[in-house]
Amino acid sequence: MRRRRKAPPAPLPQRDGIDPVRLRLPADPDGVRKTVYDHLAARYAAAIGPEQVDAMFREGRIVSADGPVAADEPYTAGRYLWFHRAFAPEERVPFEVGIVHRDERLVIADKPHFLATTPRGRHITETALARLRRDLQLPELQPAHRLDRLTAGLALFVVRPADRGAYQTLFRDRLVRKEYEAVAPYDPALALPVTVRSRIVKERGVMAAREEPGEPNSESRIELLEHRAGLGRYRLLPATGRTHQLRVHMNSLGLPLLNDPVYPVVQEPGPDDYSRPLQLLAKVLEFTDPVTGEPYRFESRLRLAQWPRRPAEPLI
Repeated sequence: MRRRRKAPPAPLPQRDGIDPVRLRLPADPDGVRKTVYDHLAARYAAAIGPEQVDAMFREGRIVSADGPVAADEPYTAGRYLWFHRAFAPEERVPFEVGIVHRDERLVIADKPHFLATTPRGRHITETALARLRRDLQLPELQPAHRLDRLTAGLALFVVRPADRGAYQTLFRDRLVRKEYEAVAPYDPALALPVTVRSRIVKERGVMAAREEPGEPNSESRIELLEHRAGLGRYRLLPATGRTHQLRVHMNSLGLPLLNDPVYPVVQEPGPDDYSRPLQLLAKVLEFTDPVTGEPYRFESRLRLAQWPRRPAEPLI
């Protein structure tokens, strides 16, 4: 079996903390594509318009390892090209990314509500990864896992690309103890703690995950820490990591999280209401460092804003 050759390093620098798009020209057995322009026009013109494709070539924004690529250059399968995509303007999420820990291998960030972890969909430059790369001047920084955009709290980023696999493996093999905190209605008739196991299915393009009959693929332990004014403050301990798992399990108990725009009812998409963040916080990450063998325990410095405080408690 012939091994695919490793891609060369990108000849373009990052822009706003975002890597350039890398494109490897695919095989063209029918010989349809005579030039590089033929392929890029067929692939991107419908999305961005042929005028934009023309402009990218004219302005030298499409490059190979040897420099700018002309539109009439012959098509060569396997050739690597790079370019920066145009970013749509994004509203800045008005909260900062906190730094809980930083060393030569790791950055443990305190991600605020409403900020995506990594570029995806319409959230590109306004992401924790892009901000941290820019602010900390760490262009090779990569996440070891992902935290939902609406969830606040601890996210682990890896400084050196060579170390990323080791930390990703920790999460894949469930060797990281994760502890969440949530605010939801209080039900005195519900006996807690309880361990919820169910089969969760999440379809691409469908906002809400759902529970179905069958072999469980998710498990969460739900504990009540305290209750006040009809609300409970809960500790959530996921043993698995299905999409929306904690939100689904709390909803199935009749305890939907405060300000959840999906459970129990999917709300119409609209601008983010920064005064009503989802009341879910990734509070604790605990693991043994796979590189040094050192035990680590990190705790978020954030607090859930809608937990009712006693009159004597200061606002944070």
